[in-house]
Amino acid sequence: MRIETVCKNYQMSEKLNDIIVKKVNKFDKYFDEDTRCKICLKKEGKQCKMEIQMDYKNDFLRAQAYAENFYDALDIVLPKIESQIYKHRTKLEKKLKSGAFQEKYIYADGSEPEPKLVKTKRFEMKPMGVQEAIEEFGLVGHSFYVFLDEATNTVKVLYLRDDGNVGLIDPVV
Repeated sequence: MRIETVCKNYQMSEKLNDIIVKKVNKFDKYFDEDTRCKICLKKEGKQCKMEIQMDYKNDFLRAQAYAENFYDALDIVLPKIESQIYKHRTKLEKKLKSGAFQEKYIYADGSEPEPKLVKTKRFEMKPMGVQEAIEEFGLVGHSFYVFLDEATNTVKVLYLRDDGNVGLIDPVV
């Protein structure tokens, strides 16, 4: 596995780098040598954010965690990645190393419940511009906002980013 570490607003110690590489390399039981693993460490005020992205044979896993320090963030994010591997096991099994699931989990405990649909909402969408949608989004107080773009007559989604800004999803069908 090829591991790349990127730091923003933070100077990583050699000790932390060694621990990250050692722990992430345990995922070798799942992935081939050509798998790319990108680890982003970012200091945001007093919070430490760690994001891991695994890119293997045109599939992609991603998890992130916030903690008071990067050691704790690592201990939070690794089980998230492993849970994703097991959750999508049937899809991934053909691409991962043979026998990868014969042994137990490395970091996760396997107790994550399957998400289930608990509510369905229907609502009328009036066409509006992106700027008007951003204003409406600010009023509803949700983490996302679905609207019908009056310029293109397509459905778009605004979402609240971790940095407090707004992102726009413009699906291509």
